[in-house]
Amino acid sequence: MKEEKVKLLDVIALTEDLSNHKLTRGQVGTVVEILAPNVFEVEFSDNEGKTFAELAVKESQLLVLHYEPALA
Repeated sequence: MKEEKVKLLDVIALTEDLSNHKLTRGQVGTVVEILAPNVFEVEFSDNEGKTFAELAVKESQLLVLHYEPALA
């Protein structure tokens, strides 16, 4: 399976705990800015849209989520 590059506004999940920010593996967020090659500003919000964390995360710590079938 080919790994997908992370892009602006991608919905992602963390692949590891970031306990110093009280975030756990699987936490879902949105890429809101590209800070550097392979480093992204990710916003984490609750079900009501209130942001509870926003921080720089390395691409290796992210998994892009998909909501539609992949094209063959």
